[in-house]
Amino acid sequence: MRVAIGSDHAGFELKAILIEELKAWGDEVTDFGTHSLESMDYPDIAEPLAQAVAAEDHDFGVLICSNGVGPSIVANKVHGVRCGLCHDTFSARRAREHTDCNVLAMGAWAIGRGAAVDVLRAFRDAEFEGGRHERRIGKVNEIDDRMRREATPAGPTA
Repeated sequence: MRVAIGSDHAGFELKAILIEELKAWGDEVTDFGTHSLESMDYPDIAEPLAQAVAAEDHDFGVLICSNGVGPSIVANKVHGVRCGLCHDTFSARRAREHTDCNVLAMGAWAIGRGAAVDVLRAFRDAEFEGGRHERRIGKVNEIDDRMRREATPAGPTA
């Protein structure tokens, strides 16, 4: 699998562990940064990672910060991305199977190393089930499309 992964400074150490796991599983990994413990802003990592996943340059993405919330919000702003914040294997599997999530967010300070590896494996190995879930994803996409149309100025009116 082709995996995009990124973190801010708070997620840097867990990201390194997860990169090693992904490589051991035979995955191709692109590290979107950060590359140190120096303080940085998670949107600078989350947006380009989400854009790469939306462009289907990667099979899925992983974002890590202290609690996972900020990067998940950023990723979900990118059209074509469905990012789930998961700290247990059940949620991670369901995020893929029922919601067709293509980005996983985790909080390094909210999850231990072993659990993070298990969550990543559950997310990675799950597949979208389709069926009744396609209807729901269709409704989510309709909302997204409508919000984009309403946010786009129609141009000057006479």
